[in-house]
Amino acid sequence: MARKTKIEWTEMTWNPVTGCTKVSPGCTHCYAETMAKRLKAMGSPRYQQGFKLTLQEDLVDLPLHWKVPRKIFVNSMSDLFHKDVPLDYIKRVFDTMAKCPQHQFQVLTKRAERLAEVGSQLDWRENIWMGVSIETQAYAYRAELLRAVPAHIRFLSIEPLLGPITKLPLKGIHWVIVGGESGPGSRPMDRAWVEDIFRQCRKHGVPFFFKQWGGVQKHVTGRKLFGKIFNEMPQPPKARRSLSLPILG
Repeated sequence: MARKTKIEWTEMTWNPVTGCTKVSPGCTHCYAETMAKRLKAMGSPRYQQGFKLTLQEDLVDLPLHWKVPRKIFVNSMSDLFHKDVPLDYIKRVFDTMAKCPQHQFQVLTKRAERLAEVGSQLDWRENIWMGVSIETQAYAYRAELLRAVPAHIRFLSIEPLLGPITKLPLKGIHWVIVGGESGPGSRPMDRAWVEDIFRQCRKHGVPFFFKQWGGVQKHVTGRKLFGKIFNEMPQPPKARRSLSLPILG
């Protein structure tokens, strides 16, 4: 349940929890659910219950065995802040991350309400990045809830982007990822939506990572915006004042 990944903004995935339930429109074509069904059909022992939320307790300590520094996406196949994940279990995951300062852990949730509720009870080390997913303006409030969390790096994953987000709360946000939906049935993403978010990020000095245009064949649509690829990453707190980003578009 840990593997190298093709996700452009990370290097490894680690899944101490698998399975999830849908909470908003971004979940409609959940890639993790599709993958879980495929793995179940292939006989994977961890997915015999399909996409039912499951605590993979034997994997909680796995990063302790990785010595080479990595960027690690936590729970690519679930949501650590799902209501059915006990707080004590979340604390165990955070304890492992605290014991691995050589790694950067990227935690992402759509359950911003629960994150805000329990965030003060967690150990926020500098190597723990915390993000929320936003798909339309209606869910931009998740960024407001994220700001209440004392993570050293707070980020937004705006993927799949399903509509214009003209008012993105970026105060206290250190990184923004934008991407279109991919695969069968993928919903379209308008270029103007992406460019508007890019300009908001530039206005507030927030690093911008453009993941993909998406579509049925995402390798065809590519990753270029304004004729270039944006792979900007968040800066550590001490380096932020000196960050200078080019203005384009």
